[in-house]
Amino acid sequence: MNDRFLLIVTGMSGAGKSSALHALEDLDFFCVDNLPPALLPQFTKLLNEEPQHIRQAAICVDVRGGEFFYSIFSALEQLDKQDVRYEILFLDASDEALVRRFKESRRPHPLLPNGRLLEGIEKERSKTSFLKGRADHILDTSNITPHQLVEAVQRLFMHPEEKTQLLVHIVSFGFKFGLPLDSDLLFDVRFMPNPYWVQELRDYTGLHASVIDYVMKWPVSRMFLNKLMELMDFLLPNYKLEGKNQLVIAIGCTGGRHRSVTVAEKLADELRLLGYVVDVTHRDIKKRNKDAEESEDKIIP
Repeated sequence: MNDRFLLIVTGMSGAGKSSALHALEDLDFFCVDNLPPALLPQFTKLLNEEPQHIRQAAICVDVRGGEFFYSIFSALEQLDKQDVRYEILFLDASDEALVRRFKESRRPHPLLPNGRLLEGIEKERSKTSFLKGRADHILDTSNITPHQLVEAVQRLFMHPEEKTQLLVHIVSFGFKFGLPLDSDLLFDVRFMPNPYWVQELRDYTGLHASVIDYVMKWPVSRMFLNKLMELMDFLLPNYKLEGKNQLVIAIGCTGGRHRSVTVAEKLADELRLLGYVVDVTHRDIKKRNKDAEESEDKIIP
């Protein structure tokens, strides 16, 4: 594997290792989660024989492996003897951030499933201190969003020629559920006719053909999309010239299930035709609210 690159992703439980792996997958890393460290040398040999010639791989190794985790010491020694080109990415976070995330997810700590969270976190810090000391990269995720973590990981490991590429994240949302805090640009499409007030469309989302047809049949909707693309044609190249490689565009309607979803998908399609790398997240598409939509939306043209 002399001509290949292995990234070992490790760190504290709850610090964002899964998000980091997803970011690496988007960079064409071959990713494996929770591999027993003892299998690392065999894994590198397998990759070397892989006919598809995988050039970069990322392996997540952490305390979920139980007693297998302690074989990481000998595994790294074997990688050194094999002359494997590898680096270690360690994800960390403050105790306060980790406790908050565990409580929000209602998951037990892997080291102390029936004990106190702080005790599990302290025990894990002790067990992973060796890897943190050997890490080539340490990311503290205490005060960053998942999007910012993805951006940080991709900045570290994307090829130099890819660093000039602008990655566009489009997020649809509902204003009644709050604004996306990590948005760079935010657009309000609540002026568009609302499918929610058409009985046969209410239970569908903006991904359904009938809702898409309804939203986009109005001249005001098509005019908005055209003007939005004119703005994107101006903004995105200039963001790119300034060195920005990640952009979050938020599209909001009242509930985040109909208009914003359709417009987000339409915008993504247009940007992909221009050669941009785009991903779309529909933050509130599965949320339902028994309260009626805002009164200004209740007019059906």
